[in-house]
Amino acid sequence: MNKNYMLEKLIDVVVKGDKYTAPDIANEALGEGIDPYEAIVNGLSKGMSILGNKYDNGEAYVPDLLLGTDAMYAGMDVLNPYLKVEDTNQSDTVVLGVIEGDIHDIGKSLVKTMVSISDFNVIDLGADVSPEDFVETAKEYGAKAISISSLMTTTMSGMETVIDILHEKDLRDSVKVIVGGAPVTEKFANKIGADSTQPDASKAASWLASNIK
Repeated sequence: MNKNYMLEKLIDVVVKGDKYTAPDIANEALGEGIDPYEAIVNGLSKGMSILGNKYDNGEAYVPDLLLGTDAMYAGMDVLNPYLKVEDTNQSDTVVLGVIEGDIHDIGKSLVKTMVSISDFNVIDLGADVSPEDFVETAKEYGAKAISISSLMTTTMSGMETVIDILHEKDLRDSVKVIVGGAPVTEKFANKIGADSTQPDASKAASWLASNIK
């Protein structure tokens, strides 16, 4: 079966919001030899992005987004166990979430998946998380890193606020900060004093595994 055709089926099942068929399509993709990470990123996640664009254009509504999200996660539940990340023997804690004012959590969820299978303890704060909550949670659990995402340029300043609060509480030296999301550039990450930004979830997990000791 053509790989692109298989990816289109994954996209379609999310756009249609069919959580009952999604696991079958995900299993079919695995049976056809599709890389599970590619199936998530270029299949399920892409379907959610298309659905998000439809919502922005008035072609889809909140219930459609909820159904699409359910379908995406139903497919991911099948694919996640087959994701392969180099064994890092890590057991350190990473706090992750979407910065305050932003509720787009697809990218964050992909990072969560990849970081979790890298054997980190992951505390997922969800979306619309205040800078104070990031820092307080990291302090409470002794986290070695905070991963912050944003898909909106209007909320990106909150990432710098997280770093400022870490400095104020004398925690900056002990907590790595990685930032990400479509509008986040390496130049921006350097400007706010973040430790890194990576182009995708897999590379974010690899960076954390290499830089947390």
